[in-house]
Amino acid sequence: MTSTIAALRGFGPVFALLFGLQFISMGAMEMSGPFWPIQIQQLGPSSVFGLASIGVYVCPMLGVSLTSAFWGRMGDRYGNRLMMVRALAGLAITQALVAFAQDVWTILALRFLQGACAGYIAPAQAYGVQVTGGRDRAALFAWLQMATNVGSLGGALLGGFILDALPFAAINLTAGMVCAICAAVAWASLPVPPREPESVDCARPTAAAQATTIRMSVPGLLLLIGLLLASRMVLQVPFSLYMAEVYGAQHWIAGLSYGLLAFGFVVGAPVWARIFEGRAPSFVLGWSVLIAAGCLAATGLAGSTRIIGLFAALYFTWGMLLGGTTPVLLALVSTATRGDRQGSILGLAQSCQQGASIVGIIVGVVATQRFGLAVAFPLVAALYGLSCLVALGLWLHSRRSLDKGELS
Repeated sequence: MTSTIAALRGFGPVFALLFGLQFISMGAMEMSGPFWPIQIQQLGPSSVFGLASIGVYVCPMLGVSLTSAFWGRMGDRYGNRLMMVRALAGLAITQALVAFAQDVWTILALRFLQGACAGYIAPAQAYGVQVTGGRDRAALFAWLQMATNVGSLGGALLGGFILDALPFAAINLTAGMVCAICAAVAWASLPVPPREPESVDCARPTAAAQATTIRMSVPGLLLLIGLLLASRMVLQVPFSLYMAEVYGAQHWIAGLSYGLLAFGFVVGAPVWARIFEGRAPSFVLGWSVLIAAGCLAATGLAGSTRIIGLFAALYFTWGMLLGGTTPVLLALVSTATRGDRQGSILGLAQSCQQGASIVGIIVGVVATQRFGLAVAFPLVAALYGLSCLVALGLWLHSRRSLDKGELS
């Protein structure tokens, strides 16, 4: 707790408010996350349950993936602060509408609209770069991602308490009110960052770093981020079924094991941020090769063990390794981009992340339904092997670029 407070103070009071808004709003949105299949089962016929239970998670991702790049460009033009308020207001309105939906197809349509109107995380990251002057991006993105993960864990727990006492609609209404309050606080409390040229310059790479950042392959980094996320999301749907079939685990054990992934991320992300602080891109990419290889080993072992304690420990280790992936790689993408295009590139990155998550979910469902649950973890490990090769290619490219820069 002390280290968290110190980190927030290090970035300043504006970032502390930004961290709090992300933590609370993302927690509010995740209150309904684990319980959508229950609601779908009650509202729709059994013939559409499988499709709808996947669609209720994929539809908002699809909405985000199709609109994030557009909202990012709007953020560069009109300000990322305004885009954050817009996204929170959109979440509040659509959550209220979902609370009153009484059929499956209306819920799916509203969930898609929710994703299309949202896109909060990308402008929050771009705004964070503005208010911190572009310093310590890896730590900045790590702490914002931690706010999302911790909020998700707390939100799911709170949603369970609400559902035990009240109808499902109460979860959505509560989330809508929380997001509306967050939108009002963001509008009233977050300052408008200066848009003078010097504020743009401070978010650019320094002259010493330009020799390595100018040649970084942003599309390659986005590809690596996408592969790492797709690998993780393969188990999103079949995880609970896998736990029941392989271990005969009760629901709370499956939930605890799944939560260890997010907990490991929360523990590992600030550690990786400190390791990579001030390091050259080639150093970060070299470690990315090792992290992807570590994920391959952890998931391969998790799929082969039948000792549930070892499985849980490997899941926690996997989460710690993931803390050194997305936030750090997004920091490289941000560093390689001009300050006046932060919203656009981070919006594009969010679109790629959501698209990759959708692909991972679909691949996981199709593979396990066709070949059985036994292929789940080998498939994840194989995707991490591919991620390792991509990371290796990017690292070699960065080393060649650095050598050319030194010779010139």
